[in-house]
Amino acid sequence: MSPTRRLIVGISGSSAPQLALTLLQSLKEMDSIEVHLVLSKGAEKSIAYELGMTRKEVEVLGDIVYDPEDLGASISSGSFETTGMVVIPCSMRTLAAVASGYTPDLLTRTADVCIKERRRLVLVTRETPLSLIHIRNMETVTLAGGIILPPVPAFYHRPQSIDDLLKQTVGKVLDQFGIEHELFKRWAGTDAQ
Repeated sequence: MSPTRRLIVGISGSSAPQLALTLLQSLKEMDSIEVHLVLSKGAEKSIAYELGMTRKEVEVLGDIVYDPEDLGASISSGSFETTGMVVIPCSMRTLAAVASGYTPDLLTRTADVCIKERRRLVLVTRETPLSLIHIRNMETVTLAGGIILPPVPAFYHRPQSIDDLLKQTVGKVLDQFGIEHELFKRWAGTDAQ
């Protein structure tokens, strides 16, 4: 079966590349999603430090992988049709670039394209506590049509492991694109628990 939808996955240099890995592994199991992957230079460092993996070990999970410096890549153009883009995790630096329209690399350029084309853009922002600058940048992106989805853990599904928490956040991301999954137990009311 050939892919029916294209989803761009960006990974920035924030802490928690485990979120990106969980998303990519989940998408790999779906044959209806074509994953276009771009990692920032900072992501490579976070992946090595926090996952103990190389860039190439993560990139094999994408269907099409891009050089972060290639501003001429297909995903940098609005004429390249996609379902949208998720940046997971999204550093405050990447958030600031997207909020200001500053696009020095492919990841930020592609996010900018999603905003201008009115495509779904989800930023899984990873920082705490938040400064007023962070909050205002989140507001700017939201007003421009983006979705800020911080990886805030939920406990109604009674997670038993860190993996359960990662899957719940990734499931919330997939929900934003209307991608069906069974990554966590959905709330069905107190009587159903």
